[in-house]
Amino acid sequence: MEKAIVTGLLAFGMSGKVFHAPFIDAHPGFKFHAVLERNQKSAAAAYPGVKSYDTFEALIADPEIELVIVNTPNFTHADYTRRSLLAGKHVLIEKPFTPTSAEAKELFELAKSVGKQIFIYHNRRWDSDCTSIQKVVESGKLGRLVEVHYRYDRYRKAIGPKIFKEEPQPASGLMYDLGPHLLDQAISLFGKPTSFYKVLGKHRENTKVDDYFMIHLSYPNDLNVFLTSGLLIADPQKAFVLHGSAGSFVKGRSDVQEGQLLAGMKLSNPALGIEAPEDKGHLTIMDEQGTPHLSLVESEHGNYMGLFEAVYQSLTNDIPYPITEEQILTQLEILEA
Repeated sequence: MEKAIVTGLLAFGMSGKVFHAPFIDAHPGFKFHAVLERNQKSAAAAYPGVKSYDTFEALIADPEIELVIVNTPNFTHADYTRRSLLAGKHVLIEKPFTPTSAEAKELFELAKSVGKQIFIYHNRRWDSDCTSIQKVVESGKLGRLVEVHYRYDRYRKAIGPKIFKEEPQPASGLMYDLGPHLLDQAISLFGKPTSFYKVLGKHRENTKVDDYFMIHLSYPNDLNVFLTSGLLIADPQKAFVLHGSAGSFVKGRSDVQEGQLLAGMKLSNPALGIEAPEDKGHLTIMDEQGTPHLSLVESEHGNYMGLFEAVYQSLTNDIPYPITEEQILTQLEILEA
């Protein structure tokens, strides 16, 4: 193992405690060195020896830190990324990267000019759902794909307490919250669409931001991909529905990692990322006589550590990070349109 990458974390709320700190602490290629805690100081109780800084400026001034994880409200992403790069740090940043593609291009160029890298944190590529669908599509069992539906349904009638999500400001609203997940999964599998169409809605009482969206992506060979999410869906529909010339694949959103981590499961537990047997996908293949044949497809193992391994390999061995600049710019061009 090469020298550990000294890492600083910009927030120790839910995302810091669940999605970042356990992984950079467990991966031997990283050293969890410091965290920004403006108010409550709790990180050291879970991670003895970690430094706690009161300000962003103090954290990025730490000469030991090589990688900064930007897990702060959406509207701060561009500013914190820019200042971290200028301080000589690599950056791992949560979605959405920036509100606009123009800001993203500027930051990608800045990173190149200072010899640093930007990594976008799209952990859902390592969901059991996403990896299972990729395997089914790449197997060719569905034939030529003709229609694909990805959904992210929730029922949250009340206006949430997080101002950066509920107030009309850059990168707020449901489309910028869940849209990046769905777009990344679609773009990573099917590529850049030839065209797209969006519908936004405001359905909760007193909402100031969109709480519903549908994005239609058009691809060559008449493939149509529909990405849908809403906050007033009392009966969530199947999250993944794929139809091809030879059959269909249907699966619910069943990745268990977030729930397990929130419940306190350790990364060393072999049950982490293993879906329940009843959540297998349904693969229906038509034979030459037009008779359907149903089989259950066991899900792949969900593994968010794969993202951190990809960051590590990029920084130490120059292996390209799988979430590319082109994919992120395509995503943002759709979000901002």
